[in-house]
This record gives sequence, C-alpha cells and structure tokens, in this order.
Amino acid sequence: MATDNNLKTLPVLVTGASGYIAGWIIKYLLEQGCTVHATVRDPAKQSSVAHLLKMAQNSQGTLKLFKADLLEVGSFYEAMQGCGVVIHTASPFVLDGFIDANEALVRPAVEGTANVLNTVNDCPSVQRVVLTSSVASIYGDNKDILALPSGIFTEEHWNTSSSVNHNPYQYSKVAAEREAWKIQGQQSRWDMVAINPSMVFGPSLTSGSQSASIDTLVQMGDGRLRTGVPKLLLGVVDVREVARAHLLAAFTLSAKGRYILSATELSMLEIAKILRAKYGSFYPFPRMEAPTFIVWAFGPLMGPITREFIRRNVGIPLKFDNRRSRDLGVQYRAVEETFLEHFQQIIDDGLLKKTKK
Repeated sequence: MATDNNLKTLPVLVTGASGYIAGWIIKYLLEQGCTVHATVRDPAKQSSVAHLLKMAQNSQGTLKLFKADLLEVGSFYEAMQGCGVVIHTASPFVLDGFIDANEALVRPAVEGTANVLNTVNDCPSVQRVVLTSSVASIYGDNKDILALPSGIFTEEHWNTSSSVNHNPYQYSKVAAEREAWKIQGQQSRWDMVAINPSMVFGPSLTSGSQSASIDTLVQMGDGRLRTGVPKLLLGVVDVREVARAHLLAAFTLSAKGRYILSATELSMLEIAKILRAKYGSFYPFPRMEAPTFIVWAFGPLMGPITREFIRRNVGIPLKFDNRRSRDLGVQYRAVEETFLEHFQQIIDDGLLKKTKK
C-alpha cells in the first residue's frame, strides 16, 4: 500500500499520454519537477507527442516516452520500471462508427486495464495506481437517478443499466473499472484510487484532441442546433480540475476509493446561454429547448442519438455529490471560464468559422 511520503521522487507512469486529460496531468507533474514515463502507441508520431516534448523543455521535470499498446501483453513493463505511481488514463474513446461494440470498446478497455494492472503486479516499486474512470461507471442513463431515494449519484453507485447493446461506451467504462478493483483486491502491495469525471470540457494542450465535448460545442455554434436543443442535463467539469485531482489522488496518502469529479449540472440550453453572452454576434446558438416529441421524431436523424437514449435521458433530472473530491482538495473554477476558453480554442483551431447570423 502507498506509505511513502516521497512518492514524488520516484518516476510516475502516465498511460495514454497523448490524450486530452493525460496532457494536463503530465504538464502538472512536470511543473512539480517529477520524472514522467509516458506511454503512447507511436512515440515517433509528432502529432501525438510534439506538445508533450515542448512542455517538457520548459519545465523542471523530465519526460521519457515509451511505446505501449493496451492489447499487447507486457508492453507496459519497460515504462513501469522504477515508478512509484501509475496513472492509467489510456482507454478507447469511440462513440459511433463501429460495427462490433465489444471489439471496438469493451474488450480494449477491460483487457487493456488488466494488462496494465497485471504489469503493476510484476513491478515491486509501484505503490499506487490512479485509474481514470468516469461517471459512466456510476450511472448509465439519467433515468437511473429516479430509483435513488436521495435523488443524487454518489461514489457508492454503480452503472447497472448499460450493456454492449445499450450505451456500449458507458458499459466499457464500468466493466473496466470493475476489472480494476477486482485485480487490486487480489493483492495487498499496491492500492488504487479511481477518478470518475462527468463530461469534461476546457482547453486542450493540442489541436489534435477528439472528444464528445468538442463535438457538442461545435454543434452549438455551427447552426445544427439552431432550432433548439434537447432538454438534457449534463454533469460538467473542467479538464484542469480533473488533471489536478489525479495528482492529489497520486500523492495524498489518505486518498482511497472513488472520487466523482463534477463541478455542477447544466442543461444544454444553459451552456448555449453562456456561449451566446460572448459569441452571440457571430454564431447561431440555440435559444430554446426543443419539445421532447420533436427530439423523439428527428433526433435519430442528426447523429448517434437513439430513441431509447431520448426516453431514458431527455427531461430527467441529474445530480452528483462532489463532496469527496472537495475534501481531497479539488477547487472548481466557474463553469463560464471553462466553456468560454474551450469555445475560443475551437475557433482558434479552425473547427468553426465566424459567420453573421
């Protein structure tokens, strides 16, 4: 178990280093003077690692890149040597366009997690694992909250409504986290902390990021949602808070269990209102919520949104208890800052062009 107050003096392994959240984790680790072992599928691919190498040049820490693949057994062993903490962020992120959900999402998530943690078992220097999970491991659909007397999701809850056939991405997250806790529970040398963020927004450290949050904001600005947005509540959190929570989980010896990371809950219309206050002269942000029967009729024509998803999520309340994360030391910034900075980056990256409405 993690008992060393000097864990920062040992290298820290970050898997999936080219990812959205991982980039900020690595930035903060380097700023604290840590040695970071970062795994990517191809260290020679400049579009994946250039931003990491650049931040390392201007920091007190040291960055070492390693090649590793979630489904290649033993590929994380070299990178993990001598590390005191393993921060496992690597996970498949595909929301649509796949034929076999199990092969595209579930198997890589579960087997990849098992691959990393089985390697932890073979590396005696590792004392703690920080797992990047998701509130998708807490719940599957907003409707799940209706079964809770408290009307609020906490770290005690688990997603039991998702499956390979319904919300397969959410199912991959809960299946991977359950596998992680199973492996951790079979030994006593290292402990584990899980970070469970809601929908992550905020600026990326690279223009190559892909995320559902980017897609949501682009649709807000390009006119596809001009006629109205679904009455849908989202848990939202800034990527920088999520990254700092990983460091707190890594180096706070008393940290244990799961931590929901969510600043607040916002409707899609409330998000549009935040963006319209600054950018409304140039983009056709939605000004109303579409009646649910309209969403039911036309939603499936606009992308990967099914009528089953609409039935289980639109018009249903959502609430997360973030007290454990606050007790850990997470301080949440104003959501307006998160959305305005993220939208500006989308503009700067050329994903949206200014147009007169």
